[in-house]
Amino acid sequence: MSVLVEVTRGFRVESWHMGAIAVVDTDGNMVSSIGDVESPVFPRSAIKGLQALPLIESGAADAFDLSTQALSISCASHNGEEIHVDTVKSMLSACGLTEDALECGAQSPKFEYDQAILHRNGVQPTAAHNNCSGKHAGFLCFAQKAGFDHQGYVKAGHPVQREIRSVLAQMTGVALDGDAWMDLCGTDGCSIPTYAIPLQNLAHAFARFGTGTDLSPTRADAAKRLRHAVAKAPYMVAGHDRFCSDVMGIFAERAFVKTGAEGVFCATLPDQGLGVAVKCWDGASRASEVLMAAVLDAFLPMSEGEAVAMEKWRSNKLINWNGLHVGDVKLVDGALSHLMQKKTV
Repeated sequence: MSVLVEVTRGFRVESWHMGAIAVVDTDGNMVSSIGDVESPVFPRSAIKGLQALPLIESGAADAFDLSTQALSISCASHNGEEIHVDTVKSMLSACGLTEDALECGAQSPKFEYDQAILHRNGVQPTAAHNNCSGKHAGFLCFAQKAGFDHQGYVKAGHPVQREIRSVLAQMTGVALDGDAWMDLCGTDGCSIPTYAIPLQNLAHAFARFGTGTDLSPTRADAAKRLRHAVAKAPYMVAGHDRFCSDVMGIFAERAFVKTGAEGVFCATLPDQGLGVAVKCWDGASRASEVLMAAVLDAFLPMSEGEAVAMEKWRSNKLINWNGLHVGDVKLVDGALSHLMQKKTV
């Protein structure tokens, strides 16, 4: 395995993170790779953009007149802030449901500030606060438009999840039909199925998602609408002090990036015709963010202002309780040059 990110304290390296990176073009050619990109990994929330495609393809987004913010949050792992919860509730109301229909489980907001608001108001966190509630609201809109019984929509055998599985198979090229999917299937934190897929296949899927290459006109349009929505409303994808919202706020439709649990990140750079998938093998998001920032540095042309705005994500400063800068989480020397050579190493 390749050591790609190091954690320093003082003048010494204290810890290392091993990882893998795949950068693939629309034809499925490997433009650049580091580490093991062939072993299947669970992408978790990094593929929410792909999971949201049926929301638009089914006509549900138009039938329920969903806003740009709603389409953006359908791709989200959000902080559970008030604006996120209100948007989820508006989606459910539009399709004739309430938050009781959500089957993702109750979860506290990410940050103490938002937790404190609930506490002061005597309110317990609900499923609407769950970081995946926007995706689930999208699933429920899809179910309502298609005429499915929405109960049990998180189960692998439900028509909603069968359609999601079909979309993932078509986009990634990994066989998820017959009984093949069962060997690759796990259960995500929000209770829906998650499928182990190689990084190289995930990257190819996102290259197609970003360009529409080899997609039907309906699917290409759905992908374009989702990319446009997150570019117009990036705060809905994550929220305050989050990589995805910050980066898409900087680059708009030039970059679609999405984190997932356990150190996975996926992205598409439409103008370059590239898809990206990274995995930090110990599951650390602090390392996967640094890896994705490195990929953007290597492949996405930036203005001076954009480069400066990205600085906070290139190296995560470690600050102690007295506010002292005591170390950094940063890319190891040489890793960026490997990427910029644009070849498999």
